[in-house]
Amino acid sequence: MRDLSRIGEVSNARLSLGRDTGGLPTRELQRFRLDHAAARQAVWTPLDVEALRAALPAVPVQVVASAAETRESYLRRPDLGRRLAPGSAIEPAPADVAIVVGDGLSSLAVSRQVPALLGELLPRLGGYSLAPLTIATNARVALGDEIGAGVGARCVIMLIGERPGLSSPESLGAYLTFAPAVGLPDSRRNCISNIHEHGLSHADAAERIAGLVREMFGQQTSGVGLVAPAQAMIADLQRP
Repeated sequence: MRDLSRIGEVSNARLSLGRDTGGLPTRELQRFRLDHAAARQAVWTPLDVEALRAALPAVPVQVVASAAETRESYLRRPDLGRRLAPGSAIEPAPADVAIVVGDGLSSLAVSRQVPALLGELLPRLGGYSLAPLTIATNARVALGDEIGAGVGARCVIMLIGERPGLSSPESLGAYLTFAPAVGLPDSRRNCISNIHEHGLSHADAAERIAGLVREMFGQQTSGVGLVAPAQAMIADLQRP
């Protein structure tokens, strides 16, 4: 049987925890409860919009809210988080790319990952015109499509806090859509996830996001219809 006693040196997965009589060792039980509390805190803590704005690169910013008026309604009614609040004003600013930052299910992920990620990403998008950056509160992924369509962007990048697990309450996801519009299915989006200190680095995530943007503009599509470079290489190898 393979020895898993040193698995903790290379992974924070809960493997080979040991046992104390019939249950977990006290230390592991306490760690579980602490990580569970951190995950709950990440979900319920509201995004500090002003602190985020102060940490962002010097770019134009607009702030909007979804139709979910409270955090409780946001969690109970996912549909409300996918649409803008009634009366929200989105200034048209036709551009190649619109970047939207949504709190999602972890405001902690947004505050910790977004400033550094944008520092890596914006220089890589230098060949594209950018709409003002939008910060959206109580946001779900699909809200980015409505915002992208509202500003008149050809492509939208939604950076959003992912559902926290017991090993990472600060993981950020990036969802990209070409030709955004209200009501698009998930199959029209491409996702890069697990962006955090112990996951995908900011530099690697920025490179992948910029690469997807280039492919989307080249192929004029996104989601399952997008043939990524790796997929194209595999297809070439499979041809007789």
